[in-house]
Amino acid sequence: MADPDFNPWRDRVEATLERLLPDPTRSPTRLHAAMRHASLGGGKRIRPLLVYATGTALGAVEADLDASAAAVELIHCYSLVHDDLPAMDDDALRRGRPTVHVAFDEATAILAGDALQSLAFETLAAAPQPPELRLAMLTELAQAAGTAGMCGGQALDIDATGAAAGPGALAALEHMHALKTGALLRSAVRLGALAAGANAATRAALDRYANALGLAFQIRDDLLDVEQTSGALGKTAGKDAIQHKATFPALLGVAASHDRLTALFALMQEAIAKLELHSDTLSTLARRVVERDH
Repeated sequence: MADPDFNPWRDRVEATLERLLPDPTRSPTRLHAAMRHASLGGGKRIRPLLVYATGTALGAVEADLDASAAAVELIHCYSLVHDDLPAMDDDALRRGRPTVHVAFDEATAILAGDALQSLAFETLAAAPQPPELRLAMLTELAQAAGTAGMCGGQALDIDATGAAAGPGALAALEHMHALKTGALLRSAVRLGALAAGANAATRAALDRYANALGLAFQIRDDLLDVEQTSGALGKTAGKDAIQHKATFPALLGVAASHDRLTALFALMQEAIAKLELHSDTLSTLARRVVERDH
């Protein structure tokens, strides 16, 4: 059986982002251009795909998922802008193009990230769901982006950079990435489930899938940093070792990291099987996360 074609969903979220982002000819033009540079014309769009895959598998229509798909991607894009800043990872390349602070300047990059985050919540607040459901969706995304999620994980990453690995290093690394990477991926799945009105048992099974997916995504990211070139990745390769970051290949070794990916893929398949969905989109996304080459 052929894999599902995800391009229509990518096109759909791209069109939604294009519509939502400010006109770059409108003042403040430099800020608006920077926001569009950060958000359009690139990226795997894994998070929006998870929203669409989860929601449609549970019976939601695509129009009811557009706001959630765009909002979670806007949060992701804002995080990349700030992550690339000299005060963070100090990277000059993202998605094969100059990072926002290189293409514009640091102050504009900070403001662009701030504005993208604001736009994400504005978008979700206007989603075509009843007020109580919109509030649940806003709460979900806010928690995933805050200190209990992405921002908290980034802070732990900064604290751990350059530190010697000690007892419990692997558990600490998994916890850090469950926040930094996993929380937003899990939120994408949860937003799709909320829009579809999924029950508690379904949401619990989807959490098991999403938790394994988030960890698999980061392990694969760590492996790509070791195994691929900057040209293939569209961002600077080898920076984890240069910055003495804790990574799964550094703690487990490359072969054991690949074995862990295989085990996580099996966990994802098991979680999906329990849902008895009439869709293979979530399974295909799991495989693509595990097998991706950039």
